[in-house]
Amino acid sequence: MIYLCSTIIMEQSAAIDKNKPFFSRKKGDFFLVSGPCSVESHQQIMDTALGISKSKVDLIRGGIWKPRTRPGAFEGIGSMGLPWLKEAGIATGIPVAIEVAKAAHIEECLKIGIDVIWIGARTTVNPFLVQEIADAIQGTGIPVMIKNPVNPDLELWIGAIERIAKAGTQDIAAIHRGFSSYEKLMYRNNPKWEIPVELKRRLPDIPIICDPSHICGNTNWISNVCQTAIDLNFDGLMIESHMNPSCALSDQKQQLTPDQLFSLLQNLIYRRPSIDDKNILNHIEVLRDKIDQFDSDLLDILAKRMEAARSIGNYKKAINTTILQRMRWEEILQSRTEIGSEKKLSENFIFQLFEMIHQEAIHQQSSIMNQKSDSKNPIE
Repeated sequence: MIYLCSTIIMEQSAAIDKNKPFFSRKKGDFFLVSGPCSVESHQQIMDTALGISKSKVDLIRGGIWKPRTRPGAFEGIGSMGLPWLKEAGIATGIPVAIEVAKAAHIEECLKIGIDVIWIGARTTVNPFLVQEIADAIQGTGIPVMIKNPVNPDLELWIGAIERIAKAGTQDIAAIHRGFSSYEKLMYRNNPKWEIPVELKRRLPDIPIICDPSHICGNTNWISNVCQTAIDLNFDGLMIESHMNPSCALSDQKQQLTPDQLFSLLQNLIYRRPSIDDKNILNHIEVLRDKIDQFDSDLLDILAKRMEAARSIGNYKKAINTTILQRMRWEEILQSRTEIGSEKKLSENFIFQLFEMIHQEAIHQQSSIMNQKSDSKNPIE
């Protein structure tokens, strides 16, 4: 059925200009991807596509093959949904995208004329599958979006991007959808913003699209996460939308209606990526100079702290006692948190900061205590 109608559909589709990168954007523009978590029926995807088209969506997403954590959950309707999604794209004049997980998916997408594919978090984590997909798209030039792996591993994410790039596809975007965590957090997936920020530093030419739907797991926090992504100069958003989320076959709680999507986008504050006002820029530069000096002073203080830690390590080695002193560590955490709170520093920041300082102090003392010495008195 799919292959009989694929030629007709491909002839009607001219959504993507092959002569320029699909993910390129003008200065100040924002790339928007939206659509349902799953394509469920011809009517559902068509109604949703028409509904979200008023939000000036750049790309319609829809899941056909759904990798689920546990067996028995809805795993997508499969290949029969491909022409439905494609027809919805034609009706709105908007390109369409599908998640793929293996070479066979690529073959079906190319036959039906799917415009963009994305590699999901569960696939990104497996270099064998990513390479299989890279081999399958060799020479096709189809744009590819790559979600971060489920675990917070930047190198694995970069590796997936490199595999796709080496297959000859330069039209690539990264999708930040957060990272799985055993602990129960406010979000379904921990955003760990520092990881996509570092990705942007390492690969500045790769656009980053934030997926607040999967980060949040519900609609309560989507607006906040969208705004954070904008404030961090992300290149776009991927927001799930469904005509009737309460009846959705997957991820009901994280999908917005098209009207809710439109309202959310209207209320976001879009930031300029650079500063043009010379007067403001001069004031900022003065403050940045101060920050540079503070950082230099901070490093001097940290160096002195580690020098003291090494001296303590010498004494511990002399009396043959353990590096970790639990009561002392708990005392540090409690007192520094209280002091930090008085100075308007968040408890989480203080905890992470002193945890890193503590780990470095342990490393410094360990290098001393495990160092062989011929001296009879190691503290001399």
